[in-house]
Amino acid sequence: MSGAMSMRGIWTLYRHEMARAIRTAGQSIVAPVLTTALYFVVFGSAIGSRMSTVGSVGYGAFIVPGLIMMSVLTQSISNASLAIYFPKFTGTVYEILSAPLGYGETLAAYIGAAATKSIIIGLIILATAFFFVDLHIVHPFAMLGFLVLTSVTFSLLGFIIGVWAGNFEQLGFVPMLIITPLTFLGGAFYSVEMLPEPWRTVTLFNPVVYLISGFRWAFFGHGDVPVLLSIGMTALFMVLAIAAIAWIFRTGYRIKP
Repeated sequence: MSGAMSMRGIWTLYRHEMARAIRTAGQSIVAPVLTTALYFVVFGSAIGSRMSTVGSVGYGAFIVPGLIMMSVLTQSISNASLAIYFPKFTGTVYEILSAPLGYGETLAAYIGAAATKSIIIGLIILATAFFFVDLHIVHPFAMLGFLVLTSVTFSLLGFIIGVWAGNFEQLGFVPMLIITPLTFLGGAFYSVEMLPEPWRTVTLFNPVVYLISGFRWAFFGHGDVPVLLSIGMTALFMVLAIAAIAWIFRTGYRIKP
């Protein structure tokens, strides 16, 4: 019975978060799609006309995994951080924490909803890409696996940011000033192999490189780093994020009076 009640509670909180996404569909869905279209127009036309292929892949198709990953990373963080920040801001977080749900169930609902929204946006951007380029996905199931794994991992990071943030400026600090630059410098629009030394080696210290490389491997069968290394690094980020959230719940950092 308690297990059924927990699942019902998780589902209720999950539906509440998903309903909030539907109410803001214009911002959550339309904006990333329009942004993707603009990237294709600017990068695909301006740069693609000068650099038609990267390896054996057309440049327009080559940037698709990077575009999807850039949106998924920022959306995952934003979705999860807003989801926990607003209850803190309004004071209703204490009602959530006192509900008959464990910390794991509460986290599952928030992260599940945030990751679901990011996955949907990623798939919509992928569908949009087919209107611009001729795209063939070599490993479609691996692509979905990377998409889910990345969405969950960065939703966990977003949850941490939402707990840490004391105002809206701090809420947007990490996605805008850290994640977006790391994505641009992580091979979203170029191959790391194109960089001269020592920049090629320096770039490998950028964690986003492994996410984009693994995702690109699922599309084209090759990436900038071995795919097993990409999976391992992504899994490591997830474990570290879960450990940080476990510490937050154990100590009550910024969620308990």
